[in-house]
Amino acid sequence: MVPRVSVVIPTFNRWPLLVEAVDSVLTQSYRDFELIVIDDGSTDATASELAKLAPRLQFFVTQRRGVSAARNLGVSQSRGHYIAFLDSDDVWLNSKLERQTRFMDEHPEFHICQTEEIWIRNGVRVNPRAVHQKPSGDIFTRSLELCLVSPSAVMMTKAVFERTGGFDEAFPVCEDYDLWLRISAQHQVPLIPDRLTIKRGGHADQLSRSIWGMDRYRILALQKALRSNLDRSQEAAVLKMLRQKVAIVAAGARKRGREQEAQNLQALVAELEQEKLNGRQRDSDIREPEGISAEHARPLA
Repeated sequence: MVPRVSVVIPTFNRWPLLVEAVDSVLTQSYRDFELIVIDDGSTDATASELAKLAPRLQFFVTQRRGVSAARNLGVSQSRGHYIAFLDSDDVWLNSKLERQTRFMDEHPEFHICQTEEIWIRNGVRVNPRAVHQKPSGDIFTRSLELCLVSPSAVMMTKAVFERTGGFDEAFPVCEDYDLWLRISAQHQVPLIPDRLTIKRGGHADQLSRSIWGMDRYRILALQKALRSNLDRSQEAAVLKMLRQKVAIVAAGARKRGREQEAQNLQALVAELEQEKLNGRQRDSDIREPEGISAEHARPLA
């Protein structure tokens, strides 16, 4: 039987936490799922411990390639209509898949949704700041400032994941920020207000603590977004955020004596702004002689 949902867990050297994540999947009230774990080159006991659970899950051991490649591999091996990701340091409440699958089945107009979360930091429950409050529906503009979608809280159709291109494997961090921008530029992202995901942080091996200058990767994601098929209001919002993030990173580069890096970043903004101006001029040149609307001129250009 083909499962309705495929659950994908990427992991690297997290067996004591991973077993809790796996258990939270295997004890779900909703049963029509397959569980796929990708061991991204762990050097601890992950592979041998997963082998003991093999009848209840599929697992693949790879060379160390990063979380994006691990998630993409998991999806490539999946058979479900829906994909649900779970980070190996997070856990689900046991009704998470049931609630989310029912929502997606009842609302086929949506291709992705996420749940609310409980945040645990260093073993203590904390309340997210106002800036981290999750929006619902059209989340694109608010998502430009910071990532407002958690992989562990998401369920999406496999089709939309594949159409959007999956996680960019060139990103060591902010790969989720990049993907959610690409998806939310084209699709609504409704929020299920139930807190069905427990997001745990504060441990030393979190990627967000191991990579310097995460805004550098957000700048790359914004650059990619600008060169995709955005509408005018989305373009304007991306350019505004790009200027802000470039200013922050350029200031940091100057403090470290890297003036050329700062100048290159500022030149990038000017280049992208000129690209957008040139694109609008091409749109206008196409429309004028042919009487074509702006909506149809952009793909022609």
